Formats: sequence, C-alpha cells, structure tokens
Amino acid sequence: MARHFDIPEFYKSKIISGIKKARQKQDPKKRDLSPSILDFGSVRFILARHFGFCFGVENAIEIAYKTLESHPDNRVFFLSEIIHNPNVNNDLQSRGIRFIFTTDGTQIIPWNALRSDDIVVVPAFGTTVEIQEELSARDIDPYNYNTTCPFVEKVWKRSKQLGDDGFTVVLHGKAKHEETRATFSHSIQQAPTVVVFDKHEAMKLADIIREKYDHRAFFEVFGRTCSEGFDPDSHLQRLGVVNQTTMLASETREITRIIKQALIDKYGSDQINHHFADTSDTLCYATNENQNATYALIEQGADISIVVGGYNSSNTSHLVELCQRSMPTYYIKNAQEIDSKEKIKHYDLRERNMMVSDAWLPDKRPLDIILTCGASCPDAVVDEVLLRILRFFPDASGIEEVMRTEAISASN
Repeated sequence: MARHFDIPEFYKSKIISGIKKARQKQDPKKRDLSPSILDFGSVRFILARHFGFCFGVENAIEIAYKTLESHPDNRVFFLSEIIHNPNVNNDLQSRGIRFIFTTDGTQIIPWNALRSDDIVVVPAFGTTVEIQEELSARDIDPYNYNTTCPFVEKVWKRSKQLGDDGFTVVLHGKAKHEETRATFSHSIQQAPTVVVFDKHEAMKLADIIREKYDHRAFFEVFGRTCSEGFDPDSHLQRLGVVNQTTMLASETREITRIIKQALIDKYGSDQINHHFADTSDTLCYATNENQNATYALIEQGADISIVVGGYNSSNTSHLVELCQRSMPTYYIKNAQEIDSKEKIKHYDLRERNMMVSDAWLPDKRPLDIILTCGASCPDAVVDEVLLRILRFFPDASGIEEVMRTEAISASN
C-alpha cells in the first residue's frame, strides 16, 4: 500500500486533488498516461496524468510542519529552502522558520549564531558531508530532522557502491544546485567524481576518454566540477553515471549512452562490463513519470501551455523546456502573475529573467490550454491558476457541472 503523508489541508484543492484521486482510482498502477480534460465549453484545460507533489516533496513537507508543531519553544532553522516553491517556503517563514543558506549556497546565518538546543532541518535536496560535520560539532544532530528525499539518498548509496567497486562517478547535474552539491560531496568520499551538465559536455568527456584531447582539455571543461586530485588517465577507465534526480531522464540516458559508447570504442565491447557500470536504477520514478506524462500532454496538443512552479525549480524548468518546443508556454509561480486576459508576467528560461507578454490568451474558441506544474507545487496553487483563467470566459460551464459530468474523463 502506498505511503500516505499528512499534508496541510491548505495545500490540497477541490479541483486538481479531486481529479488526481479519480484517476488514481481508475488507474491505480499508473499505466495510462493520457491527460485528463476539463471541458468548460469555450475553454478546455488539459491536465497531465502525473504532476504536483511527489513522494520526496510530501515527505519533506510532512516532516517540516510536524517539526514546527512539536517544537513550539525551540528556534527552528532550515539549512535552505525545504523545496523549490515560493508558496511553501513563504508560508514556513511566516511561521518562524529561518534559512541558514540561500539556494546558491551563500550562508546568511553564521554557525556561531546557532545553539545546541536549536532545531535544524535538512531540506529535500540533502546536504553536504561538510555541513553535517559542522552541525555535529555544535551538538546539533543533522539526522534528527532530515527531509532528504529517499531517491536522493539512493543515488548517494549507488555512488558509494560504485566507488567501492573501483568505478569513477559521472554525475549528471547542475553543479551549483543544492542536490548536486550534496551528491558530489557524498560521492567524493568514496570515488573520483566529475559533474557533467548536459550531453554536449558528455560528448567532450567521451572524446577525452577516446584520447582525442589531452589533460588540458579535461581541466578546461571540468576543472571546477571534478574531485580534488582527479587524474584523467586513471580515473576515466571505469565509469558509472548517476544523476541529480530532477534532471531530464531522457538526457541522463543519452549521456549514459555517450559515455558507454566511448568506453566501447576504447576498450572493445567484450570488455565493457569491466569498464562501465549499469546505473539505470538511480533514475527517480516521480521525475520520470512527470516527464513522460508531459510528453503525452504535448502529443495531445493545445493552443498554449502554462507551467506552474518556483523559478528556481529544476524539475519544473525541464517541463517548461519540453512544452515550449511545441507551443507558446508561460512559466508562472502562481495566479497573481496573470494580470488580465491581455497581460501575463512569466519567467523566461532562456534569458533567466521575468518578462511581460501582451495578448497572451488567443481568441480561438474553444481554446485548449495545457496546465501542469512541477513536483514541488501545491495542488491549491494550480487550482487558483485555473480559476483565474476561467474568469476570462464568462460563457464557460460551471465548475460543479464540469466536475460532475466529465471532469475526470481521460483523452482518447
């Protein structure tokens, strides 16, 4: 039986949470990735089969709020944002939570400001070995209030196993992301490690393995993202690939293929099992399901797509990347970004800044809108976005009618 988490009711919603429950009842094994369609007549909302809070996020939120509730007389700190969603983090801060670090790793509360009776919560991304040691030195147990996602910890365990077996770890991730910083810190305790951002860097690494480039080329590209003392001659002979769990699963598979082929080219297919470790078991199921459900959304088609989530959320940004390949896509953190049917504020992934778009809502009727969100976005926030857009369609059918008659219908 699936684990049930105690999530605050204000993160749940009548519409989105109701649809999820109905789809789960229809398809408990999650074999059907077809979208759900809310048909209001003049506008149709096309919803992904999988989106919103994942196992790791629900686990982190449950621990965070229970910690606050059970320690009313203690100061409670989080190492950094518990998850990458402003609605959740702002609510926790309103309840007295303070962050020790920013998401980029800048320390804003010094260690000497902490007391041994303070509560320090580790975020869902995990934390580095160095920070764990710093907390322990101050008599603060870093494991008492640990919300690290179990799938992140699984990557750490796999990295350790690779190191124990004599492999170097190739870590697919964003070097400055909290999760990658944490995984890198744990990995280097057991194995030489190098961070690879994308398939272009993987192709460069593959050519270095094939000896098309010398050591200088390696350190020009990976000098800041490899473990201390990394030796390209000896440490690129036996490799295994793990990933930051929020990266595109398809890209991790492609990077794995590129690295494996380079090792085959150098050592031969008959020796590949000695030089390459199969690490496909480290891919996060929730990330994979959400991304596959997004592919199904895109295949269904729509006039525009709206992706809701924090602007520093890696998994959300990848959903945006997928959608904007096929249609106009607006990346917003909440309903307040929608000023009117003529104007919307949204985050531009390519330029890494906010922008305002006019005439964003097409006049076409019926209008098909893909609506989805990242793994750290509450259902209630998506509800608010949907209801905000519905206000621009005065002739739309009522919520109760749609939910009662056809809200839960899956597309064919």
